[in-house]
Amino acid sequence: MSTSEKLGPPWTILKILRWTTDFLGERGIDSPRVDAEVLLSYALDLPRIQLYAQFDRPLIESELATYRAMIKRRATGEPVAYITGERDFWSITLKTDARALIPRPDTETLVEAALKLLPEADEGTRLRVADIGTGTGAIALALASERPDLHLAATDLARPTLELAKENADALDLSDRVSFFQGDLLDALPAEWHTLDMLVSNPPYIGTAEREQLMRDVRDFEPEGALFSGEDGLDIVRRLIPASFDALKPGAFLLLEIGYRQGSAVSELLKDAGFEEIAILPDLAGHDRVARARRPEA
Repeated sequence: MSTSEKLGPPWTILKILRWTTDFLGERGIDSPRVDAEVLLSYALDLPRIQLYAQFDRPLIESELATYRAMIKRRATGEPVAYITGERDFWSITLKTDARALIPRPDTETLVEAALKLLPEADEGTRLRVADIGTGTGAIALALASERPDLHLAATDLARPTLELAKENADALDLSDRVSFFQGDLLDALPAEWHTLDMLVSNPPYIGTAEREQLMRDVRDFEPEGALFSGEDGLDIVRRLIPASFDALKPGAFLLLEIGYRQGSAVSELLKDAGFEEIAILPDLAGHDRVARARRPEA
């Protein structure tokens, strides 16, 4: 008999966590204990650490009902961030739902690199940075939160996705420094945005051949248009790199998030487009994660 079958009321925090961990594990969820804690913390409006301090606290029926509904959704594979409706990224909290890809910690590697490479703006001016394929707005809003001297353009092909990014900008009080444009890659940018101090992007880079290797949470719930880009995952990158070269000021940097096996191929594409100072930066796990390249000085 499994733990989920043996445990029963009265439901304390400890008992419900044990039951849920077993229940989710039996249904193939990869991180059942963490997910059980995150969702219970959200349902009870408690910091996660307080779950441990209040193990013996009984749950009232309304709390159990809220939690059960969340666990039912998680058992289908629906991502935790879509259930709670939010995800922490960098130093900000973003609204997340099925309109956009869930921000990942790996993408913080790109934000960190961008902040190191961005020059200081001249007094009374702002640097222009474009985030192509902004999704939730994660990269653009993280940069804006750190650098008041930036004016950012955030683009996306899908109008509902762009609306989500706008909602996040409003919630973070950053709408005055982030402009949003709908369209395909750099075609979305008005003419005045084609002299950029930096261009950043986390484009779709998963090959369609890898679809069945993805976790169910990703494959079945996150928007396909934000995940897949042709057989080898580089169809969009092949278009984005030369367009970025033309939009950047001489000496400005391009930063792209890439797949962990794409470093060599992307480096060649950057070289062919005329970029210099090409480097592949690792994430915290040591995997290739960000391609960095600089347009030569005039």
